Amino acid sequence: MSTRVRRFVGASLAAALVGLAFALLHIGIYGLTLFALMPVLLGGLSAWTFRAANGSEAAGIGAVTVFAGLFALLLLGSEGLICIGMALPLALPLGALGGWLVYRGGLSPNTSAPGFLMMLLLPTGGITWDTQAPTGLFEVRSAVEIAASPEQVWKHVVTFSDLPEPREWYFRAGLAYPKRARIEGSGPGAIRYCDFSTGPFVEPIVTWDEPRLLRFRVTENPAPMEEWSFYSHVAPRHLHGYLVSKQGQFQLTRLPGNRTLLEGTTWYRHALRPSEYWRWWSDAVIHRIHLRVLNHIRELAEKEAAATSYSGS
Repeated sequence: MSTRVRRFVGASLAAALVGLAFALLHIGIYGLTLFALMPVLLGGLSAWTFRAANGSEAAGIGAVTVFAGLFALLLLGSEGLICIGMALPLALPLGALGGWLVYRGGLSPNTSAPGFLMMLLLPTGGITWDTQAPTGLFEVRSAVEIAASPEQVWKHVVTFSDLPEPREWYFRAGLAYPKRARIEGSGPGAIRYCDFSTGPFVEPIVTWDEPRLLRFRVTENPAPMEEWSFYSHVAPRHLHGYLVSKQGQFQLTRLPGNRTLLEGTTWYRHALRPSEYWRWWSDAVIHRIHLRVLNHIRELAEKEAAATSYSGS
């Protein structure tokens, strides 16, 4: 095959793969096909098109091609910078792997047929799996110790004043962060609102065991982030309904010395795959949200406990 024909075929197939990627983003299928198969295929296709001289060059071409594809999504306003950054550690190595596999299977002197031709059949099966695979329920638990009694801590768990503006770069970059909590009513059936930078979580109370356990369902979820983009506003499908908190609780355990162990737990689902990769990100984000709330509660409760101790001395 001549160089001109090879590049024409490569460009045509690349256009088809890019079109498929945009279709998956538009439909909202954020699965293995988009995040795993597409990088491998693009990396392999680019290595075949440009006739990599060795395995290292093929891997480099594959990784660069995938990086260019992700940057194109940012330029076209289909995705924001945060999600592109999260996808890079997964997509770039897979692009390099695709380039290396096609070199070993189709460009080395020992073989003749380009290996990527068989790989192009994979998206059909991948999309079928992505649309039928169940979503898992995940748990994140965080804890702090507080120099105050459970009775003093409880009132700041139920509702707390405005938190200071975050200094952490990831919240300032656009990840949603808690700002305050308020409640309507008391006991089971009360509605707690945890206001985030992107909107409120609505949390009907299920268990009100003062001062030990506050458990609630989550019936409304705001967007998990505000995407950064070259454009004034981008709203990819994954910002709504793909990372969903289902239930949460605060558990207070009395410790010696008039102290309290305060544990916050969130149970959530997400529809992003590979789930274990995206769970690493979502667990880390939720844990940092927990700590922002728990540390604020600790500060409020310890300040009150210190004032009470001072006035009683």
